[in-house]
Amino acid sequence: MPTLPDRPFRTNDLASLGLTRRRLADALAEGSVRRVFTGVAVASRAADSIELRAAALALVLGPEHVVCDRTAAWLHGVDALLYQEHEILPAVEVCALRGNQPSGRAGVDGRSRDLAPQDIMIIGGVRVTTPIRTALDLGCQLRRREAYAALNAFARQHELRVETLRAAAQRFRRRRGVRQLRELLGLIDPRVESARESWTLLAIYDAGLPLPEPQVWIEIDGRPTYRLDLAYRLSKVCVEYDGFDFHERDAGQRAYDEERRDWLRHDGWIVIVVRRGDFTGDALERWLRELREALRPTYSNRRF
Repeated sequence: MPTLPDRPFRTNDLASLGLTRRRLADALAEGSVRRVFTGVAVASRAADSIELRAAALALVLGPEHVVCDRTAAWLHGVDALLYQEHEILPAVEVCALRGNQPSGRAGVDGRSRDLAPQDIMIIGGVRVTTPIRTALDLGCQLRRREAYAALNAFARQHELRVETLRAAAQRFRRRRGVRQLRELLGLIDPRVESARESWTLLAIYDAGLPLPEPQVWIEIDGRPTYRLDLAYRLSKVCVEYDGFDFHERDAGQRAYDEERRDWLRHDGWIVIVVRRGDFTGDALERWLRELREALRPTYSNRRF
């Protein structure tokens, strides 16, 4: 068996790799090669990934098909996947240009999309929607909080300005989801550093509360020491998203978190912690109620 590359290859190109169809069948049977899609295989030592699957698909789909949506976001460095999809990878999202049939291949989520030439770029040989187009598509298509998180991530990682996104969104005038997109464009803040921080900020907005400032540094003796996810400087109230249960942290991290929050509280800060399950129902209402109470003005003009 010749040494195969770690990149996908078309099964129609076996001769260039020194393989015959019989040798390929033997390699598939013994597990040293695996199929990625019909007509595309890869050496089994190559780790499965979205990047590998997109590259494999690019070998068998024509230029009328473009990787889009959450798959495109991943290729641009923006994670818009569900938690469990990091373990079980989703189908590759690919759109067919107007006038072409969406792909019906297994492992492909085919759809149609109107794309202009400026909406398409190439990453590692894969035709993919640009960061601007991908951000706008996700702003329309994803559920509201996931859409907001994706828009913030694109604004941060690709330095997309709201004015640029608004101008590009003019083409989406009658598109489904454009009303959601327009609302969320006005809330974009590239300082927000994680998806769940975006969810937290959006929940505060939906509750009609004033928006906090993201990524606030607290100085001790003139040195930036503690950074807060979301904070109201003058009110000395901060809201922090904690993605792990306390017992899941190692001893060093638990000690740091205790020291940090104890210092803040001793210095007069109110610390409100939001955790993974706190975005619906009673849990959501609980921390929003705490925040509303913490922000309530204490001044009274009554005479005593």
